[in-house]
Amino acid sequence: MYAVIESGGKQYRVREGQKIKIDKINVREGDGVPFNKVLLRVSDSEVEIGAPYLARVVEGKVVRQGRARKQMVFRYHSKTRYRKKKGHRQSFTEVEVVKV
Repeated sequence: MYAVIESGGKQYRVREGQKIKIDKINVREGDGVPFNKVLLRVSDSEVEIGAPYLARVVEGKVVRQGRARKQMVFRYHSKTRYRKKKGHRQSFTEVEVVKV
């Protein structure tokens, strides 16, 4: 059984026990997170499709808050000695799906 949920403007296909990294949400580690925007739920015998969302809730538990590896952004203009180097680290929340 799996479901498709929406969080932070992105869609994720999740199963029970799976860990996913989503955009940072302000929740403490160990707390529960309800995902109300369930787009699709597929079990062994049936498929439920939301219009646009289902009335069901997918429950998750926050495993950790973290930051991804640094991404380097480098701008360069040839023949003008213009160089600009900037780094970016995206914050994320790792969530374990408890119930679909």
